[in-house]
Amino acid sequence: MIIEKKSDCSIKISAPAKINLFLEVLGKRDDGYHNINSLFQAVSLYDYLTFTKMERGSFELTISEQPNLKPDQSNLVAKTFAMMQSRYDIKGTLHVHLEKHIPLAAGLAGGSTDAVSTIMAVNMLWELGLSKTDLVSISLEIGSDLPFFFSSGQAKVTGRGEIVEDTDFPTDYIILLVSPDLQVSTAEAYSSLKMALTKQAPPFTLPRCGTVDDLVVQLCLSRNDFEEVHLRSYPVLGKIKEGLLKYGARMVRMSGSGPTMFGIYESAPSENVIAFLDNQRCRHYLVKPITLPHRD
Repeated sequence: MIIEKKSDCSIKISAPAKINLFLEVLGKRDDGYHNINSLFQAVSLYDYLTFTKMERGSFELTISEQPNLKPDQSNLVAKTFAMMQSRYDIKGTLHVHLEKHIPLAAGLAGGSTDAVSTIMAVNMLWELGLSKTDLVSISLEIGSDLPFFFSSGQAKVTGRGEIVEDTDFPTDYIILLVSPDLQVSTAEAYSSLKMALTKQAPPFTLPRCGTVDDLVVQLCLSRNDFEEVHLRSYPVLGKIKEGLLKYGARMVRMSGSGPTMFGIYESAPSENVIAFLDNQRCRHYLVKPITLPHRD
């Protein structure tokens, strides 16, 4: 999370999206979650949240740029504040304005990054003094993607998402995110994943890579276990993958449980690929890998 502005009663946070450079689903756990093996990378596509501490009144969430997102208790921002308000006996309330740019249900952790921003804002505005360990623990109760956002911005993520190890693979490349007009529920994606189709070999290990070339070569030996399932269900994803490869992408992969696809480029992609995506009626975003601020 990137804190843009802070006063005694207000905080503005830029909340980044993430991609999965690879993602293996290793099996279902006794607690109902799935173990994963993944490399997460934060990218420069942001939601912007302004949190204002109020002495009285009711919690209020307003949302711009995304008319289909409801500002009610189904939103992770509202759920997160309600949980923290109850747990820490918080007096007063919160007004949140969310400028939403990360696509919904797209495999980019848009809801998760907003929830982590809420945890951090409440901790700071009410001076709760929670440690990073405390904040990570709270975040894991809300969702498995959340602990990553307390990392350096690039991390190996295992367990159900609670084991986060910072990594230092090259980041000097450009990413073209492509978000078709589909929304894929994470729960439904997991339910449609036949575990027999996932790897029975040991989890993929990405060796040390000194250059982007090395990184791409090694990543091409890995995969996203959801991609094969979604390519069968949604033909448009195959068209996107073929188009990005045709127009210069070094590698194309699905992020998370989908349906966003991304291509890795050495330099800005050509106008041809942008025209191709416009013809497919896909939203697209040109982004870069980012580093997140260190937090104790």
